[in-house]
Amino acid sequence: MATAPAVDKPPVTVVETAVTRPRTGIRKYWHLYVAISPFYLLFLAFGLVPVGFSLWVSFHRWDGLGSMEWAGLSQYRYLLSDSDFWGSVGNTIVIWSLATFPMIFLALVTAVMLNSAVRFKNVYRFAYFLPSVTSIVAVAIIFGSVFSTNFGLVNALLQAIGLDQVAWLNTPWGIKAAIATLMTWQWTGYNAIIFLAGLQTIPGELYEAARVDGAGTVQTFFRITLPLMRPVLLFVLVISTVTGLQSFSEPQVLLQTTANESTFSGGPDHAGRTMVLYFFQQTFDNNDFGYGAAVAWGIFLVVVLFSIINWRLVQRRGEE
Repeated sequence: MATAPAVDKPPVTVVETAVTRPRTGIRKYWHLYVAISPFYLLFLAFGLVPVGFSLWVSFHRWDGLGSMEWAGLSQYRYLLSDSDFWGSVGNTIVIWSLATFPMIFLALVTAVMLNSAVRFKNVYRFAYFLPSVTSIVAVAIIFGSVFSTNFGLVNALLQAIGLDQVAWLNTPWGIKAAIATLMTWQWTGYNAIIFLAGLQTIPGELYEAARVDGAGTVQTFFRITLPLMRPVLLFVLVISTVTGLQSFSEPQVLLQTTANESTFSGGPDHAGRTMVLYFFQQTFDNNDFGYGAAVAWGIFLVVVLFSIINWRLVQRRGEE
């Protein structure tokens, strides 16, 4: 029986192998990496490099122009004993407390009202969100007039009901109350929109089942709404902590006409000098960029610490 002659296959060349081999990794998706590279390049140039440089500067004495002098940990040791820094930390915590908790309560109530509104929903949302996109400098100037001692709207209302005037921008607690009111007005609408988005993800069947079981409005709110809104509440609390502890424009603009020492002094008795305001004072008023960088890292640690505390408190209540 005859067999077919064997046919020799041509050898596979290196060129054919390179052509048929599929490309993987960076070679295959290089155009996608190029498309997203501007973000990372900008983050590297204006984010990561400045952060690393500030950490390096914090270990030196530097006036911003001359040569750097190695200081080691001496500036951080001085920071731990700096009464002015810890005074600014106390001012910031008090202002943050006066602003954050009323703001979260008002934002949640506003979100519930917006969620139950039938007509003009978009108009209400725009009106409540408008303060968060308004220039904080312009708003602070307006609030400075509102809390003016002689011609302010707040004192006019107090006199109308028979109370005495309050020197809001010249007393320690008046300054803190004015700054906290400004921050509450600025961020209530923004957080209300976030709460509203969370409320709209709760299934309506849960509320219908609760009404069938005879639950009232208050029971429904505390047994259904709040437990399901806990992740959103945690997000709002952490974001409010980060932004509130870094307040700068509010006291700087609101108190610039009453500052005794400098633009960043925080008003009489330094009652409105927040941590970031103290950082700017050390860096740009005193031209001490090394110690200013150490203050900035101290602020970072304070913000991280409070964010972790808030996160743990909300998580613990959720586990209970």
